[in-house]
Amino acid sequence: MSFNQLNLSIEIMRAITDQGYTEPTPIQIQAIPLILDGKDIMGGAQTGTGKTAGFTLPMLHRLQPHASNSASPAKHPIRALILVPTRELAAQVLESVKIYSKYLPLKCTVVYGGVHMDPQIKDLRAGVDILVATPGRLLDHIQQKTINLSKVEILVLDEADRMLDMGFLPDIKHILSLMPEQRQSLMFSATFSEEIKKLADTLLRKPVLIEVTRSNSITELVTHSVYLIQKDYKRNLLTHIIKSQNLRQVLVFVRTKYGANQLARQLERDDITATAIHGDKSQPQRTQALAEFKLGSVCVLVATDVAARGIDIEDLPHVINFELPNTPEDYIHRIGRTGRAGTKGEAISLVCDEEKELLTDIEKLLKITLPVKTITGFESNITSILVKPKNSFNESGQRKKIRSEQDKQPKVPQDQLFSQPYKFSPSLSDNKKLMPISNAPILSSAVKKHFIHEQHKKTLPALFLPLSDNKREQKK
Repeated sequence: MSFNQLNLSIEIMRAITDQGYTEPTPIQIQAIPLILDGKDIMGGAQTGTGKTAGFTLPMLHRLQPHASNSASPAKHPIRALILVPTRELAAQVLESVKIYSKYLPLKCTVVYGGVHMDPQIKDLRAGVDILVATPGRLLDHIQQKTINLSKVEILVLDEADRMLDMGFLPDIKHILSLMPEQRQSLMFSATFSEEIKKLADTLLRKPVLIEVTRSNSITELVTHSVYLIQKDYKRNLLTHIIKSQNLRQVLVFVRTKYGANQLARQLERDDITATAIHGDKSQPQRTQALAEFKLGSVCVLVATDVAARGIDIEDLPHVINFELPNTPEDYIHRIGRTGRAGTKGEAISLVCDEEKELLTDIEKLLKITLPVKTITGFESNITSILVKPKNSFNESGQRKKIRSEQDKQPKVPQDQLFSQPYKFSPSLSDNKKLMPISNAPILSSAVKKHFIHEQHKKTLPALFLPLSDNKREQKK
């Protein structure tokens, strides 16, 4: 099938031709006709499948009949809203909208956090037909009364699963309450969880389900490999893989912002150009890091899961999980950065002993076993990971008592001075004659040397004695 068979307008077809596209992708073949018919869509598609164009092209076609050439802001109310989870994805979607609407009198802009609101307010006041936004900054503008959603005709939720993971559900519900009930709603997600299905029930009206591949699946264009390695040797292995294979463009995933910064610095010390991208970076810093990585100025981009959403790099060959994600669905999103638009990619995971359960969860979700590989020189570091723990239950099902190394050590006798509880004796506080040494607790030679006078063999009083009644009266 060609784009000519999808009944898109001449202006949109012209923009598609300018990009050199002639045949739609599978997700576009299924989604475009349904969206043109005004249907609500629940789409399951991996990143890099042409999903963005799949909803952008028919959206533009539906908005075109009432597009105005007038410069008046009143002629350009917000008629389409595209919600995305991250700044990078927002910028990517806006670029796609601009490319395909270049011959249409439709105005578009983007609003997201991390930058000043004033330039965004200026664009909004000039009139906007299509708005791309992240939920948090959109609500900021709504509070400032710089955005009105009462004229929205089409709502798109892109990467809905990530928005729910990031805690945007209350914000999304608030935003939905500000829009007309009679609208077309499109929701796309790479993974389908129970939460996603519940959101779809409240958001969509008689939706049509589109799945290019089965849910929670991975593209066959990406090869997967797992390297078992002790945690302390991960960086050495990462450096070895990059240098030995002469990798020029590698996206490395970690779990935390601190970990991203630390790993980037360590790679720089290993003579590998690297930079980090995460939520604590300002938008200009994130944009610069991404630009340097795309241009090849840096070899490695170390990223967290949130910041990596929306990273769209043509022919990105390698993704490495320096740390496995806490949720198996994020593995799908991570490796979705490679193997895009029909190109091949490689996904490598460095797995330590603490991550074996995470690996098991990923394999259960994907319904495959990821191949384990080894590298000469690093085999000795995986012995403890490969050895399975012994069964800690006996035949009757009761847990066995396993003595720790500490329990196996011979017990050293303790000084009774410190091991026995203190018992107060009034005779001590009244300065009366002390008990004979024969009745005192047996003390070690070390304690005797420090605390017993050589000429007067007396028992030791407590280290801290309560005041006697006489001394209390004197103190008063």
